[in-house]
Amino acid sequence: MFLAVAELGSLTLASERCHVSQPAVTQALTKLEREAGGALFERTRAGIFLSERGRLFEARIRRAMLRLDGALAGVSPRLPLTATTAQLRALVGMTEVQNYTLAARDLGLAQPTVHRAIAQIEREAARPMFERTSFGMVPTRACREIALAARLAFSEFQQAEVDLADFDGREVGQITLGALPLSRSVLLPAALAAFRARRPKLRVTVFDGPYGEMLGAVRRGDMDFMIGALRDPHPIEDIVQEKLFEDSLSVVARKGHPLTNMAQGKLGSLVQYPWVVPRSGTPSRLQFDAAFNRARLAPPDSILECGSILLMRELLSRSDMLGCISEHQAEAEVSNGLIIRLDADVSWTGRAIGLTYRKDWLPTKAQALLLDMIREAALKMRRGEERAAAT
Repeated sequence: MFLAVAELGSLTLASERCHVSQPAVTQALTKLEREAGGALFERTRAGIFLSERGRLFEARIRRAMLRLDGALAGVSPRLPLTATTAQLRALVGMTEVQNYTLAARDLGLAQPTVHRAIAQIEREAARPMFERTSFGMVPTRACREIALAARLAFSEFQQAEVDLADFDGREVGQITLGALPLSRSVLLPAALAAFRARRPKLRVTVFDGPYGEMLGAVRRGDMDFMIGALRDPHPIEDIVQEKLFEDSLSVVARKGHPLTNMAQGKLGSLVQYPWVVPRSGTPSRLQFDAAFNRARLAPPDSILECGSILLMRELLSRSDMLGCISEHQAEAEVSNGLIIRLDADVSWTGRAIGLTYRKDWLPTKAQALLLDMIREAALKMRRGEERAAAT
């Protein structure tokens, strides 16, 4: 009803479009404005027009409903008219866990309630949303498309609340981001410290984990963005990768390592040592393996996979292991004298470090501020490297 009034500028026309009485539209808008914290429309003799608050709200709600209605209409023309929030939340919950009992528990509902909500969607869609298999209730393609659209629409609703709170000068909501190893030790500390000085009360949550899991969270709207090594080839079409700077690998070891005083260690002479290297499948590990392939050497046969600089540092300090890690990620440990960087004759190819977010994502003011501070921290890092290279 809100979108109809915003588009048509008339309560009467909106009531006709929505097939309800004009008092019903008025009552709905009054309730919505009360929950939105102020007037969404300016009522004049010439008509009813969006206020500044209303324009802010309308931008988010229209994005959400266009996405949701498009997905629902793609399955059945009736679903945009009949699907409810409760039904969609049940569908999303079932898509996540693929079990009625677990979905009901997660949603805080009775199992028959969840079952009934799914059945109502299936009846309107005239097709099943799940297929029963030995692995559980597997969502169909149509179900997955609706669930993803619902997730992103719900995320837009939350963003709308944040936008309105920001309009009133209140801190509401949170920023959720994923951080791959390099960004946690190099880029994020400076950006987050600067952001906290500007927005001291806004909740910020930083997650770490495997790339694939965090990419899925970004695509579903569970995570705002992630920062770390970019992927080549591009992971999927609905994702944007924004490059911030180039990084390269380095070989590190403990103080007093037998190779400490070498002028320049050939790759062949390093194979005999055990190594601590990034996990298989990561861009760093691919570069590590590629270096041996280019030199036509078999990779070391003693390898321990590790993505943590702290664990790598402790392993190196207790042995003659060599470590392969990002040059930037090791900088703090090297500067503090905890490990040393070896002069190894290895030509590493650079890897791109940057931001990953949804293609159609519209950040809030606070999210945009943090992104700008991350970009600024990356720019300072690049300028520092340029000055060092010039020196």
